Amino acid sequence: MKTYNVAILGATGAVGQEMLNVLEERDFPVNELRLLASKRSVGKEMTFKNQTYTLQEANEHAFAGMDIVLGAVENDVAEKLLPYAVKAGALVIDNSSAYRLDENVPLVVPEVNPEDIKNHNGIIANPNCSTIIALVAINALHEYAGVESIVASTYQAVSGAGNPGQAELETQVQEILEGKEVQPKVFAYQIAYNVIPQIGGFDENGYTSEEMKMQNEGRKILHHDDLKVTCTCVRVPVMRSHSESLTLTFKNDIDVAKAKELLANAKGVKLVDNPQENQYPMPLDSSNQDLVYVGRIRKDLMRDKALTLWCCGDQVRKGAATNAVQIAIEYVKQNA
Repeated sequence: MKTYNVAILGATGAVGQEMLNVLEERDFPVNELRLLASKRSVGKEMTFKNQTYTLQEANEHAFAGMDIVLGAVENDVAEKLLPYAVKAGALVIDNSSAYRLDENVPLVVPEVNPEDIKNHNGIIANPNCSTIIALVAINALHEYAGVESIVASTYQAVSGAGNPGQAELETQVQEILEGKEVQPKVFAYQIAYNVIPQIGGFDENGYTSEEMKMQNEGRKILHHDDLKVTCTCVRVPVMRSHSESLTLTFKNDIDVAKAKELLANAKGVKLVDNPQENQYPMPLDSSNQDLVYVGRIRKDLMRDKALTLWCCGDQVRKGAATNAVQIAIEYVKQNA
């Protein structure tokens, strides 16, 4: 089997660490592994397949000899360093939003549009976490009946803000229990025992940058320029796994029974839909694994050719790290 030299840019962050875990779980054919981080992390050690690797500094010279680079850094670092990885001859799979809407960069969810991988010019973009979860949940329905519009509400775990977000929730719960005053740092307001209806900055129409991603990215991934999405994104005091309420309007007829049949056999989906037994997707159940749980499927009461559903998926894994590794796996298959 051919093996690949793989680098993870941002290896110490929540997504970077999970990329390392998923590479090992899926037995990706790694030859040389290079773990890259900021200067302050140089010399620290991480483990992969029972071997210890020393972190190296992420700079313009760090990508020499690499075949695949998995990016898990913020936009500014991605824009600064990833062009050097491409110049060094590596395929870049980037989890930041820097290149997602670039017309020369494929935006890929492997269960939805794996064929777009072949159109890369050195970079493949990983979509936003909520977009990935939603599109995995609805793709089989879209292929059958044609989704025309989505009304979405997302309930996003603190893991969406990485390790600092998770630490802040834990700290605030402890501070409240001890009667101390809460001092928010990662989030604009106290997140413990609260919800915050803002993720990202607001545009002129009152939507946040996070809310616009589902429409903008969804159109590109589905090759559906007329897709209409209205979205509200809310940060909730859940440690891990995002939840989404989606109301879908279709071009063609589709009923609840057919939707359940399709979803029971859909790639990347686990159907959890038995309301009589109180069985439905929840973030606790969908965390630390890679399937998108879908349930609460019901007819929309206001519109014809419309269904409402509820889905949950692990933001750190399928919403980020796993999707990137799946792209790498599909790339290897296509180039075998």
